[in-house]
Amino acid sequence: MSENRLYIETYGCQMNFSDSEIVASIMTSEGYSLVNDPHQANLILINTCSIRGKAEERVWKRLKELKSAKKLNPELKIGVIGCMAERLADKLLSDEQVVDLVAGPDAYRFLPKMVAESFHGAQAANIQLSLEETYADIEPVRLDPSGVSAFISIMRGCENFCAYCVVPFTRGKERSRHPQTILHEAENLFQKGYREITLLGQNVNSYHFKDDRLDMDFSDLLIEVAKINPSLRVRFTTSHPKDLSNKLISAISSYPNICKSIHLAVQSGSDVILKRMNRKYTRSWFLDRILTIRKMIPEVTISTDIITGFCGETEEDHRQTLSLMEEVRFDSAFMFRYSERPGTIAAKKFSDDVPSEIKAKRLQEIIELQHKHSLYSNRQDVGKTFEVLVEGFSKRSRSMLSGRNSQNKMIVFKPKKSSIGQYTRVKITGCTQATLIGEELENTTQ
Repeated sequence: MSENRLYIETYGCQMNFSDSEIVASIMTSEGYSLVNDPHQANLILINTCSIRGKAEERVWKRLKELKSAKKLNPELKIGVIGCMAERLADKLLSDEQVVDLVAGPDAYRFLPKMVAESFHGAQAANIQLSLEETYADIEPVRLDPSGVSAFISIMRGCENFCAYCVVPFTRGKERSRHPQTILHEAENLFQKGYREITLLGQNVNSYHFKDDRLDMDFSDLLIEVAKINPSLRVRFTTSHPKDLSNKLISAISSYPNICKSIHLAVQSGSDVILKRMNRKYTRSWFLDRILTIRKMIPEVTISTDIITGFCGETEEDHRQTLSLMEEVRFDSAFMFRYSERPGTIAAKKFSDDVPSEIKAKRLQEIIELQHKHSLYSNRQDVGKTFEVLVEGFSKRSRSMLSGRNSQNKMIVFKPKKSSIGQYTRVKITGCTQATLIGEELENTTQ
């Protein structure tokens, strides 16, 4: 089957990238070879995200482009996998005969059979959600060419049912992988030269594995991964504020190789909106978590997600979000205007009643304030020295290297002795709102 050539396109979050690595493993074990050019492939799998409308719009646009490619190459097969496949299977399969197969996030083991069916002229679909599937026994094919950083999916699904979110409906119930499979995967990565791993889950800090022999929560797992080797950096994403315990904060503080960076999605600064979003915490509770984090981990950076224009949001609600931002001063943020997702609680219960122009205005105010805070945060680091894991060349110049510190800040510097995959110490000499600029100081470490 050496003639079978697979190209995978990934849209959306880190979880989707991790899933693409699982799919690559499943398909290469069946004789498919991975290619970097879609024009060389006879099978293209598009791994999709449904969390925002724009993500789906990009996929529909891409499918229109691939319709022309199929006319030029009638043997080309197109598969849509992931959350959008779960949500829109019938529409995808009926849309002008572009899509040959659809597979939901829990159906990847069936892909070889489904692809075979499509090559025999039949459309194939499997969007059955599972209560057990974690793909724990599959060793992902690492698609990041740097060989420095890798993702490990430790759990699947979500049961928070935030009003705006489709994930519980497209990825099913929470289930946690056996910790030994996670530790084995992390140890293998370190032995292969990887120096940073990110533990992934829709709500990673709600990880909890329990059987007759083990009872392990996320704090316990994080510590065990950190113990593999002091030279292995450990990150995690994404966290729900309601599950960020003092025990977890203490674990982050206690191990130098657990990165001092926490992503904690607040979404809104208004208690009225937080309740409507079904976020299960209040503004004051969130601010208390921030105070505790900064007290226990003084060097920490905190990033967040913010949604503006959610159903019923008033100007006062918006001002509450801006005032929370001023109080916390997040180091960075992902900021979005609300887009209604069909099938969610919000779509069923609330009216998407904030005008588009108001959403745009509020989002711009949030972005401008966050840029101010990000620049302030970076200016505080000028003159400091950080240990940097070199990840690759700068996007703007191959004469410069780039990497991140424990605080997840990108640092660009001119190399003296270091190379990709090594740790080095860099003194910060300048900054922009998004990047620290530095000077390498000393010998590297492995």
